[in-house]
Amino acid sequence: MPENASALIAADNHWALLTVLFASTFLAIFLEQKYKWASKASGAIITLAIAVVLVNLHVIPSEAPVFDDFVWGYAVPIAIPLLLLQTNLRRIHREAGRFLVIFLIGAAGTVAGSVLATVLLRGTVEGIPGAAAMMTGSYIGGGVNFTALAAAFKVDATLKASTTVADNLNMAIYFLVLMSAAGSLWFRKHYPHPHIDDVLKNGKNDSVETLAAHYWAPKETSLKDVALNMAYAAAVVFLSRLIGGFFRNLIPEDNWFLKMLNTFFGSEYVWITNLSLLWSTCFEKQASRMRGAQELGTWLIYLFFFVIGVPASVGILIRNAPILLLFCMIIVAVNMLFCFLGGKLLKFDLEEIILASNANIGGPTTAAGMAISQGWVKLIGPCMLVGTFGYVIGTWLGILVGSILGA
Repeated sequence: MPENASALIAADNHWALLTVLFASTFLAIFLEQKYKWASKASGAIITLAIAVVLVNLHVIPSEAPVFDDFVWGYAVPIAIPLLLLQTNLRRIHREAGRFLVIFLIGAAGTVAGSVLATVLLRGTVEGIPGAAAMMTGSYIGGGVNFTALAAAFKVDATLKASTTVADNLNMAIYFLVLMSAAGSLWFRKHYPHPHIDDVLKNGKNDSVETLAAHYWAPKETSLKDVALNMAYAAAVVFLSRLIGGFFRNLIPEDNWFLKMLNTFFGSEYVWITNLSLLWSTCFEKQASRMRGAQELGTWLIYLFFFVIGVPASVGILIRNAPILLLFCMIIVAVNMLFCFLGGKLLKFDLEEIILASNANIGGPTTAAGMAISQGWVKLIGPCMLVGTFGYVIGTWLGILVGSILGA
């Protein structure tokens, strides 16, 4: 791992590091919205790659207060309630009830796959139960849950970076497999596919605009919206820390079950999720008026992706990534097995199965992006809704899996 002393920018040069941090996220977002190759790779991955390059070229240090105190201490917790403002359980049930069934089957597959992968590969990489917790959350929800679980189980910084690299290699393979399934005559023979038939019948418009640019098109947001969003997020984090601390002190750790309860109820991230869900569901009108929250939350998560790339020594990545790639592939394979078998038994459409698995593994934006790119317009809304629901249950299930596996 690069030494802080040898870096061009010192660890205590906070403003220089903030400049690099903010400029890198801007560059990644710009590329993602400008070029289709970057849109497919995703801005989050480009941000992480920039960090890996800079730290291994000794431009920035591998550790600094800006990364630990500012990003992990403030940016990450604030991002989560902002991104969970869309998780209205009543709306999800009302508009995507059928889709939710196959999504939950896929979530069960992710949990089963995480446990299986840990059992098969335990001992190959130190801290793999922590990786199982992170990937359970990530492969049910998304980066929000990965972040929360990495913090909850205090996962080693290099393991976080190695797992992220492996995950992204796995995602590239996974998306190719999903796209192949959509075009496969064998799958079309064994599953109904009305949306594919509609596209073939009516044609599909190919836009020159990247999916990222389309999704993040400008929206009306006022200064008052920004102020309200930040006040709301800070209040949620403050209350969650109070509640989590109360339960940590209340619940003893005398045996494995009590320790699991202490970890679950004592986690500020569980309570951030709970309070955010309570607000977005019970105060639907107020939550819907909080414009700009998704943009602010996503930008903060991009900062997180930069920071998890910072400790990434190239040598350690090369050594650990192959095992962790296999680890991620096992989880995804079991998820797909659950989705396709469950979908077959319950007579789901091929498109619904593919997008439900995508909403699990890739999250709501990649699922919506695939629906848009394939012309399955009627499924864009439902896969976005169930994908955001994954943000809610991902942290709960990740902490449960991590606690059981001894992370």
